[in-house]
Amino acid sequence: MTPDEKEYFKELGARVAQLRKAHNLTQVQLGVMLDISQQMVASYEVGRRRIPVSMLPALARALAVPVDALLEQTAKARIKRGPAPQLAQHIERISQIPKTKQRLVIKMLDTVLAQVGH
Repeated sequence: MTPDEKEYFKELGARVAQLRKAHNLTQVQLGVMLDISQQMVASYEVGRRRIPVSMLPALARALAVPVDALLEQTAKARIKRGPAPQLAQHIERISQIPKTKQRLVIKMLDTVLAQVGH
């Protein structure tokens, strides 16, 4: 792996870890969802191993984000083009509040989304 590739997979792994934690998932739980071991999830999150392209759709579904959001966030970290969209800013702010309040926000969102049929 080239130094640039190592950095890319480190950033991607950090993004996966951030999203996993935002959804209150353990590495074991994410591993079960992806049919891989906790050790493999840990290796991906620290960038020690490359996340296979074929796994990206399942990973995105498990983390409730579009595939391009996994990839764009990593590219944006290098490019730094303007402010993040409002939704991304809200998600970032929500990830900073205590877990009990995060659960409340998630319940409210689930209720609203269920009402609109999504």
